[in-house]
Amino acid sequence: MKLVLIESPYAGAVERNLAYARAALRDSLRRREAPLASHCLYTQPGVLDDTLPDERRRGIDAGHAWLQHADFVAVYADLGISEGMRQGVARALERGVPVVYRTIGYLS
Repeated sequence: MKLVLIESPYAGAVERNLAYARAALRDSLRRREAPLASHCLYTQPGVLDDTLPDERRRGIDAGHAWLQHADFVAVYADLGISEGMRQGVARALERGVPVVYRTIGYLS
């Protein structure tokens, strides 16, 4: 299985964006990939508070630390590309990790 980091929106319409991230995870799993969407994991209650800048940065940095293990980054773009997603793509490209863009026909 390919190790895949998922990029999808989080901030803003958080509930909608989390539902979309779960759909992206499901899509990746259906492709027989092993996805990680750190923004779904680290923002759970009791882990990190994304509204606090220091905790948000810690979560982003922890997610990016997985880049060294990823086969590629999958950018799920049905809801657009957020600034955080742009930063994730830039970091992946800087480290030579391939980036693929996907849509899954998700309607919010």
